[in-house]
Amino acid sequence: MLGWTTTPWTLISNTGLAVRADAAYVVVEREGERLVLAEALREAVLPDAPVVAGPLPGSAFVGIRYEPLYTNVEGAHRVVPADFVSLEDGTGVVHLAPAFGPEDLEIGRREGWAPFKPLDGEGRFTDEAPALVRGEFFKDADDAIIADLRSRGLLLRAGTIVHAYPLCWRCDTPLIYIARSSWYVRTTAVKDRLLAVNEEVDWFPGHIKHGRYGDWLENNVDWALSRERYWGTPLPIWRCDQGHDTAIGSLRELSELARRDVTGLDPHRPAIDEVTVPCPTCGGISTRVPEVIDTWYDSGAMPYAQWGYPHVPGSVERFEEAYPADFICEAIDQTRGWFYTLMAEGVLLFDATTYHTVVCLGHLVDRDGRKMSKSLGNTVDAFEVMDRQGADALRWFLLTGGSPWSPRRVSMQMFDDVVRQFLLPLWNVYAFFVTYANASGFDPSEGDVVPVAERPLLDRWVLSQLSRTETAARDGLEAYDATGAGRRIADFVDDLSNWYVRRARRRFWDPAGEGGDDVRAAFLTLHACLVSLSQLLAPFTPFITETLWRNLAAGREGAPDSVHLSEYPTADERLVDPTLDDAMAAVRQIVELGRRVRTETKVRVRQPLLEAVVHYAGDHAALEPLLDLVAEELNVKQVLFAESAEQLGRWRAKLNFRVLGPRLGLRVKDAAAALERDDGSLAAALAHGDPVRVDLETERVELTPSDVDLAQETTAGWGVASDGGITVALELELTPELRAEGVGRELVRAVQDARKAAGLDVGDRIMLGLRVEGPAAEALDAHRAWIARETLAVEVVDGTAPDATFGQTFEIQGARVRVSLRRA
Repeated sequence: MLGWTTTPWTLISNTGLAVRADAAYVVVEREGERLVLAEALREAVLPDAPVVAGPLPGSAFVGIRYEPLYTNVEGAHRVVPADFVSLEDGTGVVHLAPAFGPEDLEIGRREGWAPFKPLDGEGRFTDEAPALVRGEFFKDADDAIIADLRSRGLLLRAGTIVHAYPLCWRCDTPLIYIARSSWYVRTTAVKDRLLAVNEEVDWFPGHIKHGRYGDWLENNVDWALSRERYWGTPLPIWRCDQGHDTAIGSLRELSELARRDVTGLDPHRPAIDEVTVPCPTCGGISTRVPEVIDTWYDSGAMPYAQWGYPHVPGSVERFEEAYPADFICEAIDQTRGWFYTLMAEGVLLFDATTYHTVVCLGHLVDRDGRKMSKSLGNTVDAFEVMDRQGADALRWFLLTGGSPWSPRRVSMQMFDDVVRQFLLPLWNVYAFFVTYANASGFDPSEGDVVPVAERPLLDRWVLSQLSRTETAARDGLEAYDATGAGRRIADFVDDLSNWYVRRARRRFWDPAGEGGDDVRAAFLTLHACLVSLSQLLAPFTPFITETLWRNLAAGREGAPDSVHLSEYPTADERLVDPTLDDAMAAVRQIVELGRRVRTETKVRVRQPLLEAVVHYAGDHAALEPLLDLVAEELNVKQVLFAESAEQLGRWRAKLNFRVLGPRLGLRVKDAAAALERDDGSLAAALAHGDPVRVDLETERVELTPSDVDLAQETTAGWGVASDGGITVALELELTPELRAEGVGRELVRAVQDARKAAGLDVGDRIMLGLRVEGPAAEALDAHRAWIARETLAVEVVDGTAPDATFGQTFEIQGARVRVSLRRA
């Protein structure tokens, strides 16, 4: 029989050969010997050896006895059938060693073969093995065995196959897969109940329930409970010489059986092993069996073991109050670990589920997608992250940086991005509020509360968005979707920072106290947003939110001292204004298009323009009250509506021959000609993202935006941008007055930079000196009072400010400007 193996060292323990009963086998002749192998593999193994018998089914060889290569095991060494025999590689005749493989062991049990494993605990061959390998480490014996077989004429071929092999993760020593005796929990007896209980559990993601975990339960095998180790929870079974076993449930019970008090004993090895008890069955001396318990049993026992159930006074009540758990969370590898042992022990002991909901997490990998390993040097130290970016950055990334059940790439750069993109904008909004609140003396508990209905539209919009965010965050967390909840909160922080604060900034700067309700409304609105954000974000970023809460809310009107003692926000649905929300979304899109025009035409944002014209197919009446925001953001004098987008610039479409040529062939020229005749309507539809139909001589062809190249013909002196059904045009012609105002804005920006560099507070008044020339001089003359008001200057003098304590030089439109100032 021409058998084969990938583990030569297991040939010492051979007890059988396996063939596929339904496969064809042949007998070939080679150098005077007749060899049996699978017909499908003859060409690969012995292509030149003539067939002298067969083909015969593998079943024809079943039951044949053979002479073993090494040790003779009584009752073994027969050819047996096996379904796992491959006809893709090897010879179709597989060597069996039941001690070193699960399939081999099953066949050995079926055939009544005792596993022969002449190895000690260190993986070295014992005296039961042939002399040539005694004392050898199992993996070091391969060469000696191959050489011995070759010298005896029992080797046809030897080679090397590269494949994965298990190694010790600490020392890289080759591991051995070996059959060991074990104590088992008969979980197969409750398989149906486990499946039924699993139906009561909500899994996230849902496919784990009937997939990875459900398959594990469907193919459940008895739980091998014991381990041959020193450390661990000792298996509490005492056995006498007659084989009588006694399971002992507590140190108190052990004391009663041992007839001495051992309740103060450390219940671990070696102390517990020294306790002997009389056998309740025969009276002989019983000692504890040497095994310890699988550590996952301890983990699965957590729900009751944490209370000392049922022995510790009060533990029964505490357990019943907390069991089963509403929610557990671990990585995906725990489907066969903690998730399973929790459920298995819960069903075996209490006939019930241990938990109602599971969030099953993916693994963290390095920035290249590789599993993290200290040996590879690609690990990210969590403590280093917390020292460098803070625990909040780490938590926010893990909760919102991607699907929690997908593998997640991690690097220091990603945590830096969290700080830059989220935590800093949040902190900057808070710092902005605190700076101006302190400067103005704002106290939310003092003074009138401006009703929301009487506040400016911008305030009502941001409070509407806040209410929507509170609803989305609560709903997300209730559904265990922390990622979705966190991302909705992040969107609100972006709205607050990049739109509300930007557009309301001037309302917070009221040194003369002339703003009245408008200013107070701004402070009340931003204060409410920040307080709610501290609560919304508390489960995600507990440290920065505690800082916000303690400064903004703790102790006010009975609020608790810590944000983590406050109730999670519940939205006030009365504040949600869908019409206003839609209108503000259109305003922001209009602003984005206007900025695009400025970028494409290289017109600075600080340069005022005369006019913006907007084509908007939505509700003009809802948009009208918000046009001042558009004018301020785009820095234009007025915003007007156009009746149609074509008034602002005609679209032209040209066929993309590279895309359509292969599809239309010769008809592509007809399609191109049809677009040339277009009056602009087809191109406009394509620009809006809609498909169009073009009439050719014999058929109609549908064109999509990807089939054409679009260009917009704009009126001279204007810039136009369109997207999503909205078109915005800016008049780019500049009058001398507009140019002067633009330079004036540049002067204000320079003075504000100088104020900041000088370390002045936002409310400090200054004596200001400006040494300017050319266009800047003209702008200063035209806008001196406005510049003074914007920079809090009590006086603006030409040249150097009297007794100036700080000076800085800037370049504005090619001219040098010298700013000098002192605190007034």
